[in-house]
Amino acid sequence: MKYYGIGRRKSAVAKVSINSEDTNDMVIINKKTISDYFQNDKASIDSILQFSQTLGIPLNLIITVSGGGTTGQKEAIRLALAKALCKMGFSDIFKKLLTQDSRVKERKKYGLKKARKAPQYSKR
Repeated sequence: MKYYGIGRRKSAVAKVSINSEDTNDMVIINKKTISDYFQNDKASIDSILQFSQTLGIPLNLIITVSGGGTTGQKEAIRLALAKALCKMGFSDIFKKLLTQDSRVKERKKYGLKKARKAPQYSKR
């Protein structure tokens, strides 16, 4: 049986599909292995694989991620995975991971250098 979850963070969108019928423990992100996709980020690999270690069951994950940077993608994957695992029936364990972080970059306003940074003020 397949379980699905969608997670969003900033401009990153992650779609996770868990195939519970397969007994091998593998994670594929955008047709790459997890170690190939997050090459330099060992912590993100560990945080994603920690889900299957917590449950004690092998998880066959197929993840599609688009948009954003690596941190936004990692957090979108974490949310999507938590949603999919809640559909499997583990909602009491992963309830705290279901909070979505809705903060987005504030737009730049005219007359300012950035969203809130104003040019230097000179009194005289």
